[in-house]
Amino acid sequence: MRGHGRRMTPARHAVLDALGERGEHLTAEEVFRSASRRCPDIGLATVYRTLELMTRLGVASKFDTGDEKARYELAEGPKAKGHHHHLVCTSCRRIVDYKDFIKEETELLRKTEEGLAKKYGFRIDSHLIQFHGLCPDCRK
Repeated sequence: MRGHGRRMTPARHAVLDALGERGEHLTAEEVFRSASRRCPDIGLATVYRTLELMTRLGVASKFDTGDEKARYELAEGPKAKGHHHHLVCTSCRRIVDYKDFIKEETELLRKTEEGLAKKYGFRIDSHLIQFHGLCPDCRK
């Protein structure tokens, strides 16, 4: 936050800790519950504003799994070692982080980004990929 010229308030610190502590894909309400233990005066609206700010600054990633609830996680950037995509079960809403890319997948993404950048004159800084389907348990 400070690197983006923003103050690190107790509420922002509590939200950041909540995202980092569990390492999960949390809804704003789940972040609120965790953050309020550290910062009892924090409000749900403050959590929403903080999450949106962190998303705009690239500190957090926001995505939708199809259950009408935005989910958040700490951002790591597309080139980071922890960069991953998501497999989302449309039945139980389980989210699997997919990060063990093979060479062909990495090459396909690189070519896709280069092609899109050239075609539309875009400078692509990041991407978010989600695959939706049924997990092994729900397929039974």
